[in-house]
Amino acid sequence: MILGIGSDLANIDRIAATLDRFGDRFRTRVFTETEIAKAERRADIAGTYAKRWAAKEACSKALGTGLRMGISWRDMAVTNLPTGQPVMHLTGWAAERLATMTPPGHEAIVHVTLTDDAPWAQAFVVIEARPLP
Repeated sequence: MILGIGSDLANIDRIAATLDRFGDRFRTRVFTETEIAKAERRADIAGTYAKRWAAKEACSKALGTGLRMGISWRDMAVTNLPTGQPVMHLTGWAAERLATMTPPGHEAIVHVTLTDDAPWAQAFVVIEARPLP
C-alpha cells in the first residue's frame, strides 16, 4: 500500500546562487557528508545538490510533514547504488515519523527518483508499506 507521495521541483540556478552566497554553511546545514562528497565529485555540482534538495523536499511531503515538526534536512539523505539508482535514507525524526506511519506487520520502503533538465531538478518520492513475510 502507498503511505505517502511527494514531489518537488528545484531551480538549479537558485541552488548555485545559494552555494555561492553561503558555501559550507549551506552545505553542512542541508546535506550529509556523503551527499557533499558525491556532489563535489560531479561536473554539475549545483545540479547534483539541486536534485538532492528536491528529494529532501519531496520526502518531507511524502512523510506528510513538510519541513516542520522537528524534521531536519540531514534526517533525509540520498545515496546511490552501484547501478546509479538513487536511494533515500531516513534517520532521526524522519525515521521516527516513518515508523509511526508504517502499519504493524509491514515494512516501509522509500522509493525516490531524480531528474534534471537545466535549469530544473525534480524529485519524486513514494513511500510504500509491504507486508512482512
